[in-house]
Amino acid sequence: MATIRETARVCKSKNAGPFELTIDVVFDNADIFNRVKATGVLCPDLFARLYNVPAEHVLFTPYDAAFAFKATFPRLVPAGEFGDTDVYGCQQHAPLLDVDLPI
Repeated sequence: MATIRETARVCKSKNAGPFELTIDVVFDNADIFNRVKATGVLCPDLFARLYNVPAEHVLFTPYDAAFAFKATFPRLVPAGEFGDTDVYGCQQHAPLLDVDLPI
């Protein structure tokens, strides 16, 4: 097993407006991307579980041409709202880093 931290070239998060967060996971090449894709580990249910949102609110898209996955979902606290700890959404990818990939 390998983790996303060890396997992905890029794993980053950012705001998709003040009410949504988007996370990108990008791999170096088609071989690694396709092996990860075949496991089904990266999916709406994973993001729902890690970020405490309903799976049906996760817009999940694999981008084969870029060897990437993108997930967009509602922020629990709007950017800049009282209680927000990451106004830019740039640190929210951290829960993904230790996800195991059976590749």
